[in-house]
Amino acid sequence: MKKLLVPLLALLVILVAIGCDSDSQADEKNVLVIAQPTDVQTFDPQNAFHTHTDTILSNIFSHLYEREADNSLVPDVAESIENINDTTWLVKLKSGVTFHNGDPLTSEDVKFTFERVATDDTLVVHSYFRPIAEVRVIDDLTCEIITHDPMPTLKIMTAFSGSWILPKDYIETHGWDEFLKKPIGSGPYEFVEWVRDDRVVLKPYENYFQGKVTEWDEVVFRVIPESSTRVGELLTGGVDIALDVPPNEWARVKDNDSVSLIYGDTSYVPILILRLTEGWPTADPLLREAIEYAIDRDKIADVLYQGAAVPTRTRMTPGCFGSQTELYGKNLYDPDHARELIAQSSYNGEELIFDAGRGRFVLDSELAEMIYGMLTEVGLNVKLEITDWSAFVDRYLSKSNRDIMLIGLGDSLYDSSDSLLHYTIERAEGMTDYVNEETDSLFFAAGKNLNEVEREAQYQRIQEIVAEDRPHIPLVQLKTIYGVSNDIEFEPFLNERIKVKSITRK
Repeated sequence: MKKLLVPLLALLVILVAIGCDSDSQADEKNVLVIAQPTDVQTFDPQNAFHTHTDTILSNIFSHLYEREADNSLVPDVAESIENINDTTWLVKLKSGVTFHNGDPLTSEDVKFTFERVATDDTLVVHSYFRPIAEVRVIDDLTCEIITHDPMPTLKIMTAFSGSWILPKDYIETHGWDEFLKKPIGSGPYEFVEWVRDDRVVLKPYENYFQGKVTEWDEVVFRVIPESSTRVGELLTGGVDIALDVPPNEWARVKDNDSVSLIYGDTSYVPILILRLTEGWPTADPLLREAIEYAIDRDKIADVLYQGAAVPTRTRMTPGCFGSQTELYGKNLYDPDHARELIAQSSYNGEELIFDAGRGRFVLDSELAEMIYGMLTEVGLNVKLEITDWSAFVDRYLSKSNRDIMLIGLGDSLYDSSDSLLHYTIERAEGMTDYVNEETDSLFFAAGKNLNEVEREAQYQRIQEIVAEDRPHIPLVQLKTIYGVSNDIEFEPFLNERIKVKSITRK
């Protein structure tokens, strides 16, 4: 009996071990972990205008149209959007699209979404949608978006922050407070949990209209503010993708065989804002020209940013509609000519106050110090004042800038109608005080021009004029740097969103 008992016990141990191993395999998940420096600001997709928030929301919600990695515009939940007259756009929706609670996505949801953002002036992106007058529902899958005036950017706006489609019935039934606790979208991933300042967890939506994403069983967006910690987690396998890796961390990544640096283009351009206000030294066009010739954009790109930047004389970089590419990749650096221009100008050695901030974009204060050195080298009397970002942005928003101000600006719309607004007389008042009747006229004509060829030429002409007038001096287009595990395939998007459905395992 004892001889029989021993083999039975051994068999039982083997069976238990096999069972435990099976349970372990069943519990294994393919989890993608992404580390970003800041937390989601809100789950209201019409009140967010923040890159890292948009990254999360773009996986939960759907647009009528969306942007691909190359920034091309393609249908998302819309079948098509057609401009049928100057102020009317016909929208046809795809059938079978549902929200994460199972409700169908219909024209009523489109109406609710666009009329809310067009009329509620408390929403941060409201001004972009203000030209929309109403949405007329024709049937469940067909509607018309009506604008007050011709709006050539309408289709672009359907892929912009603030136009993610909201679930009308769910919000009206449960209220906004409940929606913000458990956001319901129609995107490839649905909300699981949010631990403030720690993580957002998502899982694949079973009935996603393009088919359930099977590559990842779970996606975790971790909040890791310190860049050194983000990189450390990447190197030890704690995260698969680390966002915003600064140059001082690149060597650590390059020295590790399991991870790589991946460079992505952005629309982000540091610029110098100059005052053209009468009586200010920088009102003299010769002095403004001298400032540009004193700055070595190649040195900024190659030395400070170690190749992760490209010189540019326009804010509108490639990928943005209307970009004047002849101004891209240009560097006018000539310190001797800068000195000649200063001598010819009305400048008499007055102190030029140079405002800059710290903590807004990569190496912002270091960039300010480099420019300061270049300006003083050609004989300008410059006083550099670097402040923390909160104090700096107060000065910027209150239009309290002095002679020169360094700020980084992007173009989230990827259309010249956004960035070139700065060169209209009304927008420039109190900051640059730039006045040019031609650029003003061109801008407002382009804003209602439904002929894309003509509109592009109008925007390009504005950039040519501004490059010579210099109310702004663009410096370089910055690239964003990702640290990525070599176990996954990852392609950056120009709009810096992380589309998880496009990320695969090798």
